[in-house]
Amino acid sequence: MTLLLIHAGGTIGMGKTDKGYAPVAGALQDGLAELQRTDVDVVEMSPLIDSANATPQDWNRIAEIIEQGFDRYDGFIVTHGTDTLAFTASALCFAFSGLTKPVIVTGSMIPLTQPNSDGLRNLGDALTAASTAPAGVWVQFAGKLLHGARVRKSHSSALDAFEAADEPTPPAINAPALTRTPFAAADLAILSMAPAVSEKVIDYVLRTCDGVVLRVFGSGTVPETDTLRRALAAAKDRGALVIAVSQCPEGRIAFGTYAAGAMLVEAEVVDGRDMTVEAAYAKLAHVIGWSEDTPTRRKRLATVLCGEASR
Repeated sequence: MTLLLIHAGGTIGMGKTDKGYAPVAGALQDGLAELQRTDVDVVEMSPLIDSANATPQDWNRIAEIIEQGFDRYDGFIVTHGTDTLAFTASALCFAFSGLTKPVIVTGSMIPLTQPNSDGLRNLGDALTAASTAPAGVWVQFAGKLLHGARVRKSHSSALDAFEAADEPTPPAINAPALTRTPFAAADLAILSMAPAVSEKVIDYVLRTCDGVVLRVFGSGTVPETDTLRRALAAAKDRGALVIAVSQCPEGRIAFGTYAAGAMLVEAEVVDGRDMTVEAAYAKLAHVIGWSEDTPTRRKRLATVLCGEASR
């Protein structure tokens, strides 16, 4: 069994310099040698991605490498920075339909080159998972195999930095053959509700962006302001996509429970159920690349594709 490791960047492949951690050539190869793994080919992306700077075009780069090597390799590992690792894992879930092999995303909180690094364990576990996990996109971190469309970074510094809801649906879109949908260039935003949040920001975002993740209160309430109502109506009229997710880390949206959320239904905001912010954002980028037709986009955005939300 031959595996392909795609080194996208991140802490796992860095070393200490006078200016802080920076990429070190050959760090992943040294880790593979220490693990005595000779069955792994390595592709190092150029330039490497600082995960804070990752974009949908970087998701395309990673997905394209997987697509090009799909017939030659039995499994894939993507090493990535932890700050936006959950966004990339979610994006890879949506990038492919008909994925029949495991894609394992991993990284580390301490570089491989430093003492007490968690990188070697995570890399070794990811290599094992790439040979044994079910088909789909998974995150392997701190001894846990996590659903790629459900994962979120839950701690800024602990070695056990990620968590994901239990989900029986595999993290892959079912289809008879492998196809890849590129992420299109789009203006996307995440807009969080807060008491007396700036109405100028709300108005501008909803009137200009192609897609918006609306982080609402609790089970689906928002401030009942005329500005928000008009801005949501304007987004609907021009075919922009808005999906609502709860600011609560547990539970789901329940449109219609409170009158303070009624305007979301009126504006045809998509119910994000219990989706993570990361998955909702990546799914917005996906549906915009999937179709140019607004009703088709909105229908796909509302459809559970790969276990990203509870049915």
